[in-house]
Amino acid sequence: MRQLTTLEINRIQLLTENSVELTLIEPTETGLVKSIMDATASVRAFLKSNNIHDFEIQKQGQESKVLVNSILLGNENVINSVASLYRPNTKKGDPRIWFKGLGSYVKANDILGIIEFEKVLYVLNITQLDLETLLNSDVANPVKELVNEIRQISTEVADELLFKLRVISAKGFVPALLQADTAIGRTLEKMLGIEMNSSRTPDYKGIELKSARENKGTRKGLFAKTPNWQLSKFKNRNEILDAFGYWEEGVFRLYNTIRATGRNKQGLILRTDYEQDYLFENSDKKEIGDFLTWEMNVLRNTLATKHKETFWIKAQSKTENNKEYFLFKSVEHTRSPLLNQFGLLIDMGAITLDYLIKRLPDGSIKDKGCNFKLTPTALNMLFPPAQVYSLI
Repeated sequence: MRQLTTLEINRIQLLTENSVELTLIEPTETGLVKSIMDATASVRAFLKSNNIHDFEIQKQGQESKVLVNSILLGNENVINSVASLYRPNTKKGDPRIWFKGLGSYVKANDILGIIEFEKVLYVLNITQLDLETLLNSDVANPVKELVNEIRQISTEVADELLFKLRVISAKGFVPALLQADTAIGRTLEKMLGIEMNSSRTPDYKGIELKSARENKGTRKGLFAKTPNWQLSKFKNRNEILDAFGYWEEGVFRLYNTIRATGRNKQGLILRTDYEQDYLFENSDKKEIGDFLTWEMNVLRNTLATKHKETFWIKAQSKTENNKEYFLFKSVEHTRSPLLNQFGLLIDMGAITLDYLIKRLPDGSIKDKGCNFKLTPTALNMLFPPAQVYSLI
């Protein structure tokens, strides 16, 4: 996709500030002539996370085509449309998407926003539509009506959660549920009535909760994702530990942070390959080289699903009589991660990878997964502008 103009960026930010989640697509001149567009990784992730369509399980051929009711939004009118989602028999079945009537709605290289609402896809011409004027108009129009409906539903859950957090904050300092780094999250979930489970879906009615101690400056946990072992040179965690582990306090372990901007003490570094759309972990040992592989589209899909909407919660911590207490103080509320930024932030060193692996006395391996984390100062580079709420 081409670089966005400042005006287009402002219009996208205006939508996200109004709780509208969207993905972007750019029809080319060739695409308009042939009535075809590539369903890019971000489009595929958007359709999957909204339970519209999963290209990964779709078979090739016209007989497996999926049709989804769609609407093209104009200044004063709407065009009823249908989205065709399919994988052709040619070109390895690369995912395709097309909207009926799109040729009369756009010009080549316009940026389109795709929005899902009540299982219908709405298309907005970000390049041509004056969204600020439409949303602030005293006269009803299709764009304003759609955004208002979405915002009303979205804010209901966020307002409910915000109210509960303020009730918890009003209690003052509350005792930690346990003594551990994870105590803050576990304590908050307990107070919100959220049962502990291993689900990777968002915590509270579609909103992900991320809690941290105030002023700690720690990286923000995004998600955990194991590599694709079939594509990787190393096939399990034992091989990683054997190759790079070390003895510390009588335990053979590997506690590691890996980034793309330089090798760590174990000689490890992250490397993006955009031609293959892979992320590699690489060793400076020539006989090892690239030894772990992640598919970037899988990482982007995980980010889109996990952080569709997130409350990043800060709490003040204090210790009395060897027991920790928390006062929950503020929230940063983000929506709709900018998936195309993911690789760039890895290259910049703003997104890093952590794993903690050790071998127990019985020979078994204990590890806490492959955890992707974000430096605190890069939050506004991965998400549109956050809304900040005080809880006290």
